[in-house]
Amino acid sequence: MAPNPAPTREDGSREDAHGVPPEAVAPLIRGITVLRRLTEADGACSLSALERSCALARSTVDRVTATLARMGYVRLEHRDVLVAPRLAELGNAYLAALRLPGLLDAHADALADELDESVSLAVPDRDGIRFIHQATRRRAMSLSFRIGDLLPAERTAPGPLFATEWDAEDWARWRARRAADPEDRGFPAVPARSRPSAGSVGVAPGDDFEERAAAAAREGWALDDQLIEPGLVALSMPVRTPAHGPAREVAGDGAPGRIACVVSVVSHTRRHTAEDLRVSLLPRLRTAVAAMERELAAAPPAVPSPAPASGLAGWTGASKQELGREFVESLARGLTVITAFGEGRAELTLSEVAEATGLPRATARRALITLRHLGCVTAHGRGFRLTPRVLGLGFPPLSRTTLADIADPHLTTLSHRLHESSSLAVLTGEQEVQYVARASVSRVMSVRVSVGTRLPAHPTALGRVLLAGLPEPHLPPALPAPTRRTITDPERLRAELDRVRRQGYAVVDGELEEGLRSVAVPVRDRDGRVVAAVNVAMHSGRRTAEDGEREILPPLRETAARIEADLHVTGRFRRVPSV
Repeated sequence: MAPNPAPTREDGSREDAHGVPPEAVAPLIRGITVLRRLTEADGACSLSALERSCALARSTVDRVTATLARMGYVRLEHRDVLVAPRLAELGNAYLAALRLPGLLDAHADALADELDESVSLAVPDRDGIRFIHQATRRRAMSLSFRIGDLLPAERTAPGPLFATEWDAEDWARWRARRAADPEDRGFPAVPARSRPSAGSVGVAPGDDFEERAAAAAREGWALDDQLIEPGLVALSMPVRTPAHGPAREVAGDGAPGRIACVVSVVSHTRRHTAEDLRVSLLPRLRTAVAAMERELAAAPPAVPSPAPASGLAGWTGASKQELGREFVESLARGLTVITAFGEGRAELTLSEVAEATGLPRATARRALITLRHLGCVTAHGRGFRLTPRVLGLGFPPLSRTTLADIADPHLTTLSHRLHESSSLAVLTGEQEVQYVARASVSRVMSVRVSVGTRLPAHPTALGRVLLAGLPEPHLPPALPAPTRRTITDPERLRAELDRVRRQGYAVVDGELEEGLRSVAVPVRDRDGRVVAAVNVAMHSGRRTAEDGEREILPPLRETAARIEADLHVTGRFRRVPSV
């Protein structure tokens, strides 16, 4: 007798006895497994550790990481693998399609400023929650959760609120997970849960979850009283999908009145007890939630953002030809499918995904089937949507990336190329520059400046680029003169800043120190504002001024462009700090 055929799913795929569709792309599964393990390891892991944790052959790990490096998603340093800023484009695709961060983050930031407490936005991820925005107060004891971190629903304040919308299948999944992982080892972002010892009073964190969910349904808010770790308390309220506005874009089923996200105010018991948090802050939280719901209701329909360039087939083919078997083409194509989604492209059909990526329909279909199996995509009739699980592909460690982190590898490459020292600096006030990243070279005579050093802005190339980026730079009537060549007249300096602004770079020769020449260019954020400057500094005896501009300026501009590209990706849904 012939065996029973595997069950058919909505998208026409089938599953084997292990639940894996035969059409699934195995290299894509392996690649996403590697990215998840890297995320759990806080963005850095050795090749041998990946081999062990992913249960893959070393040759497979080498091929997967080589492919990810070719895509710009990881960096390979000796025997270590590090997530790279460009990997954030996967999580950005989900957040852009969701629209909630762009619509609500200003409200969350304003609430954090008003209360002087940390505020977060979270969405459900099956029986867990994931953060989509964090407005964190900087204190000695401050919130360490990151955008994209996954937490068990029962140990959070948002969890009971999301559970008010669970059906019997959702509750069964939660109970099965609790039974299989009683210590929450599957949630690296939280401390392991311990059960009370025999004879002790109380319950383990989250054991009263069903009662808390019932209370949240009655009261419309929920508390976390030190469920994650001692001292941490939180108060949460849901933000609901409006009857009008982009309802379908902010909720998977588009049903008005369902929870779009949950906003939480997080504090420490040294500042608020859980009960005090409810009594003193609940009215202000209600006001903020009402403003957020009005924002959702008034938001215009999303304008579709440009689809990714459809030259994927040519790029992967060229990469395959260059790297040979070390480049896994099906992995690269499968990950690119995620970037087909975005603002105004929250739900796409198979044909739309194929058109956006330039992939054949059959290839796009297999990638979507694989991503659905991995929980990164859901199917809605003929359409597909990304899930919060995409944020688990490197976004948490990257959400804490600083401008210095972004610049470091690019400065190192530039210094090795030119055999000169290079630096990245920001403006402190309007009179000083502060070095936040640096790559040095070994020479008998070299420029020695350490990270953190502050120098006057006006006699440095870095400072002039930064001053030229200000709408109206403030110049004091008297400027100090480190050398006899320093421009000290404010009007002359203003004219020099106008020239720097027009030409897009600055050259300063001997004005900070005799014999020191520096060339600098700006680094701009997504809005075009100058947020930093990058330079190459050298002894004036090694090159003439003309040679310095001709030989240094092109690679310096290329380096600034690479830093900007990484900054634009990582800074799409968050402010990237300097350090």
